[in-house]
Amino acid sequence: MAKQMDFPTIREVFRRFHASEPEPKGELEHVNAFTLVVAVALSAQATDAGVNKATRALFQVADTPEKMLALGEEGLTEHIKTIGLFRQKAKNVIKLSRILVEDYGGEVPNSRAALQSLPGVGRKTANVVLNMWWHHPAQAVDTHIFRVGNRTGIAVGKDVVAVERAIEDNVPADYQLHAHHWLILHGRYICVARKPKCGACIIRDLCQYEEKTL
Repeated sequence: MAKQMDFPTIREVFRRFHASEPEPKGELEHVNAFTLVVAVALSAQATDAGVNKATRALFQVADTPEKMLALGEEGLTEHIKTIGLFRQKAKNVIKLSRILVEDYGGEVPNSRAALQSLPGVGRKTANVVLNMWWHHPAQAVDTHIFRVGNRTGIAVGKDVVAVERAIEDNVPADYQLHAHHWLILHGRYICVARKPKCGACIIRDLCQYEEKTL
């Protein structure tokens, strides 16, 4: 594990991320807050590309909790059976749709606690929804961000909550909103798990990773 980067270095890291991609976007396709919650819940242990493939047709017929309930668990299962753990995910999506209709008037709540009370929605999912839909500087730490944070020294922590806290505590406020997407995209395409592409990395001179590839 690297040691936590100092403020001037972190500021320069995010200055470069911003210069190369001023408005980074999440890769999960969605049309409203509800479809975003569903897409993120479906993306656990699955790729964004795989989820998008399954949800394109799904969201054309079920883009609200009411329509999802009308589709039903069996109908939903048919749409998402290419995604891992699809049976459990279908159960959760139907349950959360029912809760949204009965307890929230069909609207997606925008507090972390309320989101986390929904079946299949953990802290990471709640943070993604708060960040992508409500532009709240919530930091959703997945395997990519956990790896990048610890490998580079940008956000060091023994578990995902510690890394989330390290991002909140150390990344300059003006970069907090997009920090999650810059880090996730960096981990997905450059700072990959095996053989990171250090030669193509825009922060390689600032990164503390000792086994840099050429």
